[in-house]
Amino acid sequence: MANIFKTSPCRRRRSDLESGAGGSGDSDLDPFEIPPKNASIERLRQWRKAVFVLNASRRFRYTLNLKKEEEKREMRSKIRSHAQALLAANRFIDMGGRPEGGKQTAPAIPAGDFGIGPEQLVLMSKDHNIAALQQNGGVRGLSNLLKTNIERGIHGDDGDLLNRKNTFGSNTYPRKKGKGFLRFLWEAFQDLTLIILMVAAVASLVLGIKTEGIKEGWYDGGSIAFAVILVVIVTAISDYKQSLQFQNLNEEKRNIHLEVIRGGRRVEISIYDIVVGDIVPLNIGNQVPADGVLITGHSLALDESSMTGESKIVPKNTNKDPFLMSGCKVADGNGIMLVTAVGINTEWGLLMASISEDNGEETPLQVRLNGVATFIGIVGLSVALAVLLVLLIRYFTGHTEDIKGNPQFVKGKTKPGHVVDDVIKIVTVAVTIVVVAVPEGLPLAVTLTLAYSMRKMMVDKALVRRLSACETMGSATTICSDKTGTLTLNQMTVVEAYAGGDKMDTPDDSSQLPPELNSLLVEGVAQNTTGGVYVPESGGNVELSGSPTEKAILGWGIKLGMDFDAVRSQSSILHVFPFNSEKKRGGVAVKLPDGQVHIHWKGASEIVLASCKSYMDEGGNVTEMTEDKVSYFKNAIEDMAARTLRCVALAYRTYEVEKVPTSEEELSKWVLPEDDLCLLAIVGIKDPCRPGVRDSVQLCQNAGVKVRMVTGDNLQTAKAIAMECGILTSDADATEPNLIEGKTFRSLSDEEREKIASKISVMGRSSPNDKLLLVQALKRRGHVVAVTGDGTNDAPALHEADIGLAMGIQGTEVAKESSDIIILDDNFASVVKVVRWGRSVYANIQKFIQFQLTVNVAALIINVVAAVSSGDVPLNAVQLLWVNLIMDTLGALALATEPPTDHLMHRPPVGRREPLITNIMWRNLLIQAAYQVSVLLVINFRGKGLLHLEHEDPAHATKVKNTLIFNAFVLCQVFNEFNARKPDEKNIFRGVIKNRLFIGIIAITLVLQVIIVEFLGKFASTTPLNWKQWLICVAIGFISWPLALIGKFIPVPKTPFNRVLARTFRPKKRASSDSSLSTR
Repeated sequence: MANIFKTSPCRRRRSDLESGAGGSGDSDLDPFEIPPKNASIERLRQWRKAVFVLNASRRFRYTLNLKKEEEKREMRSKIRSHAQALLAANRFIDMGGRPEGGKQTAPAIPAGDFGIGPEQLVLMSKDHNIAALQQNGGVRGLSNLLKTNIERGIHGDDGDLLNRKNTFGSNTYPRKKGKGFLRFLWEAFQDLTLIILMVAAVASLVLGIKTEGIKEGWYDGGSIAFAVILVVIVTAISDYKQSLQFQNLNEEKRNIHLEVIRGGRRVEISIYDIVVGDIVPLNIGNQVPADGVLITGHSLALDESSMTGESKIVPKNTNKDPFLMSGCKVADGNGIMLVTAVGINTEWGLLMASISEDNGEETPLQVRLNGVATFIGIVGLSVALAVLLVLLIRYFTGHTEDIKGNPQFVKGKTKPGHVVDDVIKIVTVAVTIVVVAVPEGLPLAVTLTLAYSMRKMMVDKALVRRLSACETMGSATTICSDKTGTLTLNQMTVVEAYAGGDKMDTPDDSSQLPPELNSLLVEGVAQNTTGGVYVPESGGNVELSGSPTEKAILGWGIKLGMDFDAVRSQSSILHVFPFNSEKKRGGVAVKLPDGQVHIHWKGASEIVLASCKSYMDEGGNVTEMTEDKVSYFKNAIEDMAARTLRCVALAYRTYEVEKVPTSEEELSKWVLPEDDLCLLAIVGIKDPCRPGVRDSVQLCQNAGVKVRMVTGDNLQTAKAIAMECGILTSDADATEPNLIEGKTFRSLSDEEREKIASKISVMGRSSPNDKLLLVQALKRRGHVVAVTGDGTNDAPALHEADIGLAMGIQGTEVAKESSDIIILDDNFASVVKVVRWGRSVYANIQKFIQFQLTVNVAALIINVVAAVSSGDVPLNAVQLLWVNLIMDTLGALALATEPPTDHLMHRPPVGRREPLITNIMWRNLLIQAAYQVSVLLVINFRGKGLLHLEHEDPAHATKVKNTLIFNAFVLCQVFNEFNARKPDEKNIFRGVIKNRLFIGIIAITLVLQVIIVEFLGKFASTTPLNWKQWLICVAIGFISWPLALIGKFIPVPKTPFNRVLARTFRPKKRASSDSSLSTR
């Protein structure tokens, strides 16, 4: 027992558990303990071998199918090998050069309204055939064949989209249909105990009809068969509904949204709506949504490991390697692509269609519950076998009496048919005890509550990608949150500006700026951006696209008089250094019509300022940057940062045109000069805190979850926002190490980082690697860490954290794929809701365990004691099957779907390896089980006298007594379901009205119980009760409420019961080992 309920052995082998590594050490671990992330296949096999299962197809339905997982890996390997072979062939051809007059590709064959057909496009994309691309006129010629404007995209009206889908296909791939309801029925019936009961029911039916005739003889066998079918149907309905919920959630996970250019404007669409001919902008972290060719790119590099299996980053350019494969991720740079193949016509589509999707994933709690179910199952099976043995011995020795007091079996006199019938009834009772005792539904209750929680979390703007994250979030002790968009609104506007060497009275008044400065600012804003500006032809508001920071600066540029398209057409981009979260700046080199080259930089104000040797003054003259001027600008930055403004600097420099690399290969490797810059402007961008974020942070602090802010912003801005959000409470808190800069933290040794990690509240000017180092240090200190992230470089920290939370709006696809949960509205309040749901999952499972174990213990003891003492059991097979239905399926539905309450946030986090059955639960269930057993056994042995049935017909009196026991037992469970809702609260009715499902299940249970007792006597072996007897049953059930209240005043020790047992037995083991050593 101690082995099953004990806390994790990870104290001995913590690192092994956290890593999920297999190996020789695994054999020493508890098989029912798995890490929350990245468990090895060997560890998953171990617990499957250790588990006691009666219905494998149902128990393992929502676990990872290890056989299919291996098949999936083999299929991926085959398709990757094919992709690698094609790439290698093309590289070989490129290196050798294509001979003149070599093999010519076929000319473009029109298809429908388009100048080229899907077959040629698919072949060109899959073979990476540059010759075919060039023969069709390159990217521009191909776009003409596809009726696409390279700058403005396709028209995108309904007729155009339908035409393209009909000709080239849609960006979907065939998926295998989910299991139908009949399959769930079949799986529910695979339970060994139910099969035995059905066999027994059929045998009983045949014997009953043979001995008593069809009119009366079919009741015993028919009622058992009907009860089994009812259990199977209800179980199948519950499982089928869960399956549909998972299917819907998985569909939501796959539905990526991205931007395309249609009709000259950037619009956001679903990945499923991409069509051939679409123009797709690509930025760091994006997933390539379909096969295509590169129109233009700057430092573009793809991670093709999802297709080729090679982990190296592959650079892309318009001359040598313009082909982009669907499913790859943008690792660096940016670009624009033309879609040439979609859906099943891509390698990625073939891969996804060939892999049968397995949504199984066991969670640590699910596996631990399998351990609990195994222990209870073994105990239950042992008890059932003991009952079977006792009943058979009593029967064949003549100690089992019928209703009239005569022995049921007399050697040589009892007919063989009667003996077989009686033995079948005994076997049926024993098997039914196993049905009740083995909680097959216990691990599935986790799946039920997770499915319910995931659906509700979607409403709360959280999409769960990994089931185990729901559980782990309930154990989170710290949240490392981003600032921008999570704690703030992400609605940025430029509210302050320093340009011309001084502060502008109005930040968007271009009349305050000299023409030279205004021209350079507009040029830098328009060219050094990944955003865009769309001006509707019909007039109306200008539409901005890009990140919130980009949109804020573009909006400022428009107010300064910028004509975005005109400015971009006046100069050509030579090279781009995309914004880098390590360097915290991005640059662009542009060539003007007169041959001049300007290099524009934009980024973190103090970093850009440090590279400036001059600034442009109010007269438009380039003036040397003196120490006084540097101090002036630094003070301006600190002043803006102290008022929660994000400070961004814009600078430029000229460059000699003859020094610019001429070849594309050299140009792609060119490092843009970032010294001798001329400061153009410093802008202060306002991003207000989200309403209610202070309350959310306070709620976390009260719940024992420390909120830490990790941001790339200036330390002063970070401090100001942290004070506003309540992460820092006073200036006294805003000192090192509470407030620390990323470079300071990164310069420390591992031991020093670990020492101060728990004290850090705010980290400013941090890089993604700093965030990773913080997560690792906190985990080594024993914290359960949740991390938010949105950038590609956040992926390692999201993966390393116990719970990775990616942002749904600003998050890149790389960040989302590395995460466990996606916060759809990027709001910190949604993160707090996830914490509540995580705690709710654990709490609901504990409620269900307490309820189920109470039923298990009471039903087992009542039947065992009655069987041993009298040779008969008060609760027969049909009645126990009904109890099993209440306890298993209906109980799980009622208790596992309790919504989270504020009470959950007023207690510390649940230890991830705390015992599932707490001391409070032991107290509650033992009180209730002891009460039920004692009362019902008294009725069993003294019931006829207490109920004044002595003068009744013995058969009728026994039936009334047994019916009352059955009815009282069921009502005890109904009343106890209310107790189970609030194991540690005195008011068990708080919030009960809000849970309509709970009320509905209680009502259905009561109605069906009345019907079974009053109208289905033939099936359930019951007899109608009078109103006094009903009152007695209700009173017996009702007493469980005040009893539970009194029990909650009984103190329980803080040390878990399992640890007390472990301590009790451990010294004996040591003593025995010592004595054995001495004898040697």
